[in-house]
Amino acid sequence: MARDRSPLDLVGAAPGAAFEITFDGRPLTALPGQSVAAALWAAGILAWRTTRVGGRPRGAFCGIGQCFDCLATINSRPNRRACLVPARPGDRVTTQEGHGHAELGV
Repeated sequence: MARDRSPLDLVGAAPGAAFEITFDGRPLTALPGQSVAAALWAAGILAWRTTRVGGRPRGAFCGIGQCFDCLATINSRPNRRACLVPARPGDRVTTQEGHGHAELGV
């Protein structure tokens, strides 16, 4: 059975037009199909959360939504797994501190 496309054909593949998201107010470029974590990585950002105890930096670890290290606040919603959330034009990503619910004062 013949394949529709070979790996050589895919070399010329081009993603759709880039768009802008922000991280802590800083504009970043993302591509269609990228997760928020992938867009942050592409911009050189490796950590976007701090731990509840000790405030240690965290970012993506497993990249498949199993470990919860990549939790981020996206569009004012805390505890989103950045490796699973597709980046969308205008997304506002902010560093998540601790449990992500500062208003609880816990």
